[in-house]
Amino acid sequence: MADDNYGSDNTNDPTIDFGDEFGVVRFGSDDDSGPALSFGGNETEQLPHWTEPATGEIPRFMKQDTEAARRPAAQVDDETDVWSAYNEPSTGARRPPVDLTGGSRRFETTTPPPVERPRREGRIVIGTDPTGETRRPVAPRDASGAQARPTQVTRAGRPAQGGRPGQRPSGTGSMSRPPTGGRDLPTATAVGALMLAAFIGALLLSPAVVMIIVLAAIGLAAFEFFTQITQAGYRPISIIGIVGCVAAPAVAYWKGDSAIPLVLMFAFVATSLVFVSGDSVESGPVPNSSATMIALLWIGLMGSYAGLILRWSTLGDAFAHRGTDTLFIIVAGVVANDIAAYFVGTAIGRQPLREWISPKKSIEGVIGGTIGTFVIVVLVGMQSTTWNSFGSWILLALVISVMAPLGDLTESMFKRNLDIKDFGTLLSGHGGALDRFDSMLFVLPAVYYLGMVITPWA
Repeated sequence: MADDNYGSDNTNDPTIDFGDEFGVVRFGSDDDSGPALSFGGNETEQLPHWTEPATGEIPRFMKQDTEAARRPAAQVDDETDVWSAYNEPSTGARRPPVDLTGGSRRFETTTPPPVERPRREGRIVIGTDPTGETRRPVAPRDASGAQARPTQVTRAGRPAQGGRPGQRPSGTGSMSRPPTGGRDLPTATAVGALMLAAFIGALLLSPAVVMIIVLAAIGLAAFEFFTQITQAGYRPISIIGIVGCVAAPAVAYWKGDSAIPLVLMFAFVATSLVFVSGDSVESGPVPNSSATMIALLWIGLMGSYAGLILRWSTLGDAFAHRGTDTLFIIVAGVVANDIAAYFVGTAIGRQPLREWISPKKSIEGVIGGTIGTFVIVVLVGMQSTTWNSFGSWILLALVISVMAPLGDLTESMFKRNLDIKDFGTLLSGHGGALDRFDSMLFVLPAVYYLGMVITPWA
């Protein structure tokens, strides 16, 4: 085989013929006279052997390229061909150029002109507003110049002010109530005097008659609450809420405090059953059940302590005036607190109590209401056989002075959240029943437990 003799000492010919591609290659031997490499019949000079020292001359093919660069392009194409080194060694004919494009044309190395891409629409540019806030339509303004808020549809499909039902969207600042004037004092005084006369007449008749008035007031307050909160976008179970609010004080007067948790439990079970039987969670069981239970706790549970206080008068002849006297002192103290706080706050009120809830309520008004409460409680207590000591009058006045403003602020906070002025318009000059008895709801439980602890009638 040829491979067996390759490079061996037995051969006299140190060359290998690689055919037309590379010609004859000579390896190191005694005879170095022949050319080292041969590329066919071109005019390329013979390359020197690698063992010879460098001459420093430029090879002929580089000279040709340099001279060709100085000649015109047409002359270069005629006389110099870059593919000449790869001509057929036998015929000298030119080989076809390598086709890199897949076609018959020569590969063009010219750089194409840059393509300009059209600018995309909606590209974010520094200094612009990508969210389109500045291009949104501006809400119309009313006659006063205030910008109207957009109406949002809630899950239940009815409009509500703000984001969630009854909730102002975050970051919009405080909510503004509709512009209103001051209290109509002549009308408010006349209505207040009429209610006080009816209440005193019921006290003179019997505790049961007073209890009927209490149930009517609580029922109206619950109705007003569910009406307003439904208009705000919530979907509470109004029937269960109103019935529960009325039933709690009724059973408290009839059976005592042990029956109140039973009413609340049944009301919650009935509310849960209604939402469980619904079609989907879109009925809003959490917010709407919460709205129902707020009314039951705020109006029903707290109002039930009026029934517990009146129940004191039904425990025997020796306690005939205990409940009615206590309830009368509560009403007198709360009314005195409200009237004194109003006049003092209007006259010298400067420091707001809780400005985001009610800007008109001031610390000076609270101090004036406290003074008025102490004066009235002492004067009325002096005529009572139930609260018959100075110490009990001071404690009673202190409880009323603390809890009455807290109840008023709580109701104002709810109205601020619902963006309404009053819960109702039944009582001219006073709003609705809930607006008139909001302070009373917080005072009743506190006075009941105060009486149970100090037992001033003992």
